[in-house]
Amino acid sequence: MYLSVFFSAFLAATILPAQSEAFLAYAVAAKPEAIVTLIAIASAGNVLGAVINWWLGRFFVHFKDRRWFPVKGATLLRAEQHYQKYGRYALLLSWVPFVGDPITVMSGILREPLWSFILLVTIAKCGRYIVVAMLSLGVA
Repeated sequence: MYLSVFFSAFLAATILPAQSEAFLAYAVAAKPEAIVTLIAIASAGNVLGAVINWWLGRFFVHFKDRRWFPVKGATLLRAEQHYQKYGRYALLLSWVPFVGDPITVMSGILREPLWSFILLVTIAKCGRYIVVAMLSLGVA
């Protein structure tokens, strides 16, 4: 069960379409005595997936002028402007569906230091999983 929680959270944080909240909620409901461990494992997987996005942003930005690059120049410029406007604290929204993954990729493109990236993303992702776990137990 722990490995499944980790991989579902990892995949959910990458640019691949996946959800991890329902699986975590199921795992917590099935094994409530392991709530802290399950939250930690899901958070670790999700943060690691976000680090992959950050790395992709750092690496693939070198190809932004290629025809096959998935983001066009104007869109990339707008995303850069939004990230620069709100700064690294935009990473606190990295848990938000459809918004979080592009933020993590953009932080890599704009060379956000890895230490601050991991700190802010961990706060965001762990906070979300705490809420999900509490809701699954009927606590919140």
